[in-house]
Amino acid sequence: MRLGTALNAVRLKASWAIRDRFPDRKVVRNIQGVEMVLPWSHHLPDYTRGDSPYGKNLVALAAGLAATGDELTVLDIGANVGDSALQILDAAGGRVLCVEGDPYYFEYLDLNVGTDERVTVVEALLATGETAEALTPVRSGGTTRFEVAGESVGVPTVSAADLRAAHPEFARLRLAKSDTDGYEVLLVPAIAKAWADQPPVLFFEYDRRLTRMAGNDPEPIWDELAALGYDTVAIWDNGGRALGRAPIADLPRLSQQVDPTGPRDRRYWDVAVTHADDAAAREVLHRLVPETMGEHAS
Repeated sequence: MRLGTALNAVRLKASWAIRDRFPDRKVVRNIQGVEMVLPWSHHLPDYTRGDSPYGKNLVALAAGLAATGDELTVLDIGANVGDSALQILDAAGGRVLCVEGDPYYFEYLDLNVGTDERVTVVEALLATGETAEALTPVRSGGTTRFEVAGESVGVPTVSAADLRAAHPEFARLRLAKSDTDGYEVLLVPAIAKAWADQPPVLFFEYDRRLTRMAGNDPEPIWDELAALGYDTVAIWDNGGRALGRAPIADLPRLSQQVDPTGPRDRRYWDVAVTHADDAAAREVLHRLVPETMGEHAS
């Protein structure tokens, strides 16, 4: 690590330590051109500083789907402070259904998008039978991980099927995003099944370490999505840099490259997955991520 990089890392950690002492202080920040209210301790302004590509992949994907002429309807699971919804609406318009189960971040979500008629907010955890246990939130740096608790902490839950039934205006779902710190491998297939007649593009964080910490197996998701008709995967590192595309059949092998102990930019992936019947979305992925994983590796 170069000296300048090391000094910046030290300064950043010092800043986080100070800001963590005032977790309830509300601040207004401009994140990649969009103004929002955040807790001072949130790391998002640090990740998106300067010309960082962090988070821009999801926004570009949404804009690309909107440009195909389809109505842009987005499901945002783990909506946090509403940053993804705000940036998507700013870049592409459309409508967003935001689901957030942590009451701490739901307050910020409501502050940021609660008066926007294009946004519907749901205070609940998206759950399957396997995740509908007594869970408690564990917060760090602007994100929430839920752990199994000894007793219920009163977090409401909703299944993907019930969520769709309660919001028929999102019956034709174009894009589903999930950032749930280890539960994606359960929730993303549940979303795909609930909307199987109108298969959305799926965008989620693939983190093998957090998945195992949540007590889940990171391996079966690729076969489960393939069985539902999904066939193409675009992959970005955790900083938002495109790594390449691959057929979903290759993902059980390729996903072994995600290494929590390896280089910082390979500790988790952002992935977008398109259905075999969705030629328009597949073309969007080809434009956003033109190389295959094999081409990139070479």
